[in-house]
Amino acid sequence: MKINKIDDIAKDKEFMQIIGDLLNNSTVNEMKKYRQHYDVSTFEHCLNVSYISYKICKKFKMDYKSMARAAMLHDLFLYDWRRSKKELNLKGYHAFVHPKIAYENASKVFNLNEKEKDIIIKHMWPVTIVLPKYKETYIITLVDKYSAIQESMQYYKNKIQAKKVYRYAYIFLCLIFLGKII
Repeated sequence: MKINKIDDIAKDKEFMQIIGDLLNNSTVNEMKKYRQHYDVSTFEHCLNVSYISYKICKKFKMDYKSMARAAMLHDLFLYDWRRSKKELNLKGYHAFVHPKIAYENASKVFNLNEKEKDIIIKHMWPVTIVLPKYKETYIITLVDKYSAIQESMQYYKNKIQAKKVYRYAYIFLCLIFLGKII
């Protein structure tokens, strides 16, 4: 699967109906302020993880509704994780504590079912040590890592393509300059 564009995801009416209230929530929309991986916001990352997880769970007749909702909330930590844990006043490193922070933030705003709680709290397994209770939680752990890799690869692919454009422009300008000299 690929990183989905928000416009493409919006075309899936059933998915949008499942997470529509989340997308219209001001707390969830705060995720747009924070970068997750390179130039992808936490909101975009969660939306992509949510959509891919939803598609997988739906295909395998799993609880795709709980998955879509929990995956959209799985990184609802609302801070720039690149800052120091001391500066952020975290009780541990981001990778270990953000699932609990995301769960606490999500549970303040939404009624979460048991599966959604497990998905959010344990989405960083095996870092979170405690085994996931549901098969959907294992799915999100894989999709989350897959998305992080895809987002990173896309960033570097864009950088390489931009460098190629500059290189060709430089060669073109050199040829024009040499043509004027000769």
